[in-house]
Amino acid sequence: MNDSRPVSPETVCHVRDVSHRYGEHDVLSGVDLDVAAGQIVAILGPNGSGKTTLFRLLGTLMPLQRGQIRIAGFDCATQPIAVRNQIGIVFQSPSLDQKLTVDENIACQGALYGIKGAELERRRNQVLEQLGLIERRQDFCEKLSGGLKRRVELAKGMLHRPSLLLLDEPSTGLDPSARLSFWEAIRRMADGGMAVLMTTHLLEEADKADRVAIMNQGEVIAEGSPESLRGEMGSGIVTIVARDVESVEKLLTDELGLMPQRMHHQLRLQTDAPAALVPRLVETLGERAQSIAIGRPSLEDVFIAKTGHEFVA
Repeated sequence: MNDSRPVSPETVCHVRDVSHRYGEHDVLSGVDLDVAAGQIVAILGPNGSGKTTLFRLLGTLMPLQRGQIRIAGFDCATQPIAVRNQIGIVFQSPSLDQKLTVDENIACQGALYGIKGAELERRRNQVLEQLGLIERRQDFCEKLSGGLKRRVELAKGMLHRPSLLLLDEPSTGLDPSARLSFWEAIRRMADGGMAVLMTTHLLEEADKADRVAIMNQGEVIAEGSPESLRGEMGSGIVTIVARDVESVEKLLTDELGLMPQRMHHQLRLQTDAPAALVPRLVETLGERAQSIAIGRPSLEDVFIAKTGHEFVA
């Protein structure tokens, strides 16, 4: 989609009509995306959806083939060095030197950006304080827990005060407690005005973002706040389990005028009045239905409704 809308002054990351292919295989197709200052945006998609390729393009790790990406006003294609000064990246794979202390790892990161002396000490103290790492600064990284290591990675990415923080599957390998602490740190960064863009295949993680861009087969198929996306599904999802799904589907269509989505041995219905629908289903289907359940719409339901298939991480 070619979008000529003007860029808002608050927009830190501006992606328009970005497409990419490997050989004859299209991995991105006309992707549009904006991230504003102080906003957390999650790119949610299963493996192979294109989110990793988009992340690499945003990080100037591969050349842009088509479209435009601007970070803090700089063009990724023509001003890659300026863009790199505006982004902080926390990769899924660890980048810490395990034999160095927390302080030493951050000092090495500072050297990459020419940050040293009193300025290094001031910035290092600031990020360590923000991330609750002051008392760990002399610890060797090999002795830290997985959650603390991720916080040190985050401190490295924040040291040069980027406009945009890119997080690649940030909760990978973290236990629930460490994941919660890490998310609290990310939220503090956003509250301080930093734009945050993250890739994830975890539905519960995307649910914590301000906005979610759902990707499938190289396209952004839905975008909005988690609440607005779930709201598109109505107030409830009714799931019907049946042995003979085809005959039940036909009954629902012919007798009740409903259009269910079929998922293996289940049929799913979006409705604004689930409690009123269930008695009609029981009366119409009788013993043909093994079970009928009501659930609240989730981001997975949005994905299923948009694609017709399950979300497989």
